Amino acid sequence: MKPLKRRSPSGALGASVGAALVALPLGTAVLGPLFADVPAAGLAAPYAGREAAHLLGTDALGRDVLALLLHGGRSALGMALGAVALAYLVGGAAGLVAASARRRWLDELLIRPLDVLLPLPTLLVISVVAVGWRGSPVAIALAVAAVNVPPVARLVRAAALDAASGPVTEALRLQGESWVRVQCGHVARSVLAPVAADIGTRVTLAVFLVGSANFLGLGLDPTAPDWAVSIARGREGLLLQPWAVLAPAAMLVLFTVGLNLFADRLLARSRHRTQEAVR
Repeated sequence: MKPLKRRSPSGALGASVGAALVALPLGTAVLGPLFADVPAAGLAAPYAGREAAHLLGTDALGRDVLALLLHGGRSALGMALGAVALAYLVGGAAGLVAASARRRWLDELLIRPLDVLLPLPTLLVISVVAVGWRGSPVAIALAVAAVNVPPVARLVRAAALDAASGPVTEALRLQGESWVRVQCGHVARSVLAPVAADIGTRVTLAVFLVGSANFLGLGLDPTAPDWAVSIARGREGLLLQPWAVLAPAAMLVLFTVGLNLFADRLLARSRHRTQEAVR
């Protein structure tokens, strides 16, 4: 008689807490603009305190902090998530092809050019892009994606090497399965655990990079309602109006911490299923 399996309450709690932490900033980013108009400058006194008309006060330009908070998430999180998705689309495909390549020259052709980009300082790349496309969220997202493609490709390639050359893959090929079906149906599933672990860290890094670019004035316009821009603009009046900085900073912290908690739980569940399959 097999012993009863119990789910770890701490693991389930971690997943629930992580999902709750992510839901607040993500929901604010997606639904926030539906509940407030973009605030205009000069309609209220700068650094006004909390009152009925302005629940979180106003910023240095006299704009409602709550309205800025509701509008700032789409750029802050949208650029980061879009950059990571693009990095995995390009780097993941390159890594899978390199891992399953039967010819060494194809592996070298895909991976070695990407190695050239690895030593480049990330903020330097973003700074160069910002010179030609200042204020363009698409350009910043593309720059962040570009610097993430090489490590993603190397991660996916390393994780997929064993599966791509294993007996299951050879058996599928002998059965006449197509290359796409073998890669997407078997090899790609073998990299889900390391990819799940990496996504939490990589999205956090992308949020940091996008936020750093906007904070340093390399990204969006200094008057944009972006969360990082709001932090940069409000830091000079932190003692007068702390909510102009603390509110957007809290959203970024909640998102990154919650995403990592949730990704850790997914990784633990995937590892548990793999162990059960081996048994």
